[in-house]
Amino acid sequence: MVSDSSSSRPSLSAPIDSRRVRTLFSDPSRIADSDFLRREIARRMHERLALVKIQPRRILDAGCGEGADLLALQQQYPDAQVLGVDASVSMLQQVRTRQAAAQSSMNRLLSRFLPGRAGVPAGGNALLCADFSHLPVKPNSIDMLWSNLALHWHPQPDRVFAEWRRVLTIDGLLMFSCFGPDTFKEVRSAFAAIDQMPHVLPFVDMHDFGDMLIDTGFSTPVMDMETVTVTYASADKLIADVRAWGGNPLGNRCRGLLGRRARESVFEALAQNRDADGKIPLTFEIIYGHAFRPTPTKTSSGEAIIRFNPQKR
Repeated sequence: MVSDSSSSRPSLSAPIDSRRVRTLFSDPSRIADSDFLRREIARRMHERLALVKIQPRRILDAGCGEGADLLALQQQYPDAQVLGVDASVSMLQQVRTRQAAAQSSMNRLLSRFLPGRAGVPAGGNALLCADFSHLPVKPNSIDMLWSNLALHWHPQPDRVFAEWRRVLTIDGLLMFSCFGPDTFKEVRSAFAAIDQMPHVLPFVDMHDFGDMLIDTGFSTPVMDMETVTVTYASADKLIADVRAWGGNPLGNRCRGLLGRRARESVFEALAQNRDADGKIPLTFEIIYGHAFRPTPTKTSSGEAIIRFNPQKR
C-alpha cells in the first residue's frame, strides 16, 4: 500500500551516535532481513533516474552497504567508473566476496563456450571504507552521487550535503532516498505507552531537506515522498525487522533492557493495529530527492563571474 502525505512538520534534532550506527551495521547477516525494502526503493530511484538525461563518467554510491546498487549502477552506465563508500568494513568485505563470486561464474561461463579463453580481468567496483560526510575524494571529481536509504543515519545531514556538493562536478547530479518522520510511527506510539524515552529516530522532514540542499549550494532540488506500508503476522517479526533496519542509535536512548511487562505492553499496543486480514502494519515514509551542483556565479573571493557567449557570425 502506498499513499502520499503533504503535511509539514518541524525539523527535530537527532543526537545520533555515529559509532553506534557503525556497530549496528557491522554484521551483514543482522540486517539481511531488511534488504527487501532497499531493493524496492532502489528500483523506484532508478525509475526517477531514467527521467534525467545524464551520462556520468564517475559515480559514487554513498553508504553502499552490501553493494547491490553498485551492480545496478554499473549495468545502467557500463562505461562509468563506480565507487562504493561505506563505513562498515564487514559490508565492504561482503561486496568483494560477491564480486569475486560473480567474476568466477563469468570465467566458468567463458571457458565453457569459448575454450582456451583466459579469465577476464576483475573490473568490478572501487571500494572505500569511509564516513560519507568526510569523503577521501578530490573536489569536482564525481559526476553523479547516489545514496539509497543511508542519509538518515547521520546526525548532521546539512554537513553531508555540503561534502557531497564538494566532490560533485559542475552540473553533477545528486540522487538520494531516506526515511521521513512517519517511519516506524506505530513503534513510536507503542513505546510512548510505557515511557517518554526516544525509541525511534525523529527523522527529518522532506521540506527541511529541500532547504538544506539550497543552503549548501545545490540548485533546483526536486523532493518527493511516498508512504510504504509493510504488514506482519506478529509483533515479534515486526520488531525484529525494525532492529534489522538499524535499531535505535540515539545517544540519549534508554540503555537498559525492557522488562517483561513493558515488552508485553509494547506488543499489545502493536497488535491493536491489526487490519482486517489480521496483519500488523509498519509504516515507512520514503523521501526522494535530486539536485544539481550549479555553475558558480562568484569566485572564492566573492567577485561575480560573468560569462560571454558571443554568437557566431
